[in-house]
Amino acid sequence: MSVELPFAPVDAIIRRNAGDLRVSAGAAEELARRIQARGAARAETAAERATADGRKTLMAADFEAPVVDKDRLALPVAPVDRIARLDIDDRYRVSMDARIALAGVLESYADTVADAAAILARHADRRTVKTEDVETYYELEPYFG
Repeated sequence: MSVELPFAPVDAIIRRNAGDLRVSAGAAEELARRIQARGAARAETAAERATADGRKTLMAADFEAPVVDKDRLALPVAPVDRIARLDIDDRYRVSMDARIALAGVLESYADTVADAAAILARHADRRTVKTEDVETYYELEPYFG
């Protein structure tokens, strides 16, 4: 699976949570990959909700997320739209509000992971957030709960 999400906005999200720490390219790439997987899974669930309601258009409510101000998001909406369509049939449409809502959900999720990865990097007494910090978060995720 190719990664649809550009790494630069993901890197920016990690940096805003990492303070004075540096960020490795691998950390941004790993988090982008994880965000994409989460977004595709959320879209599948949203498609199931839309189908249950007899619709072929995914709406923001299908993602159980509010629509946020798109200008305040670091994640670009176009790649999030492609992510939403990765694992759903072509017969579904994704409304603009749904794209923005999903981008907001994914960015909030990325902030959570990035903050935890920065904590893990500091705990390891490093000045750089690395791929292993993102991976360790996912190993420990049930405990961050």
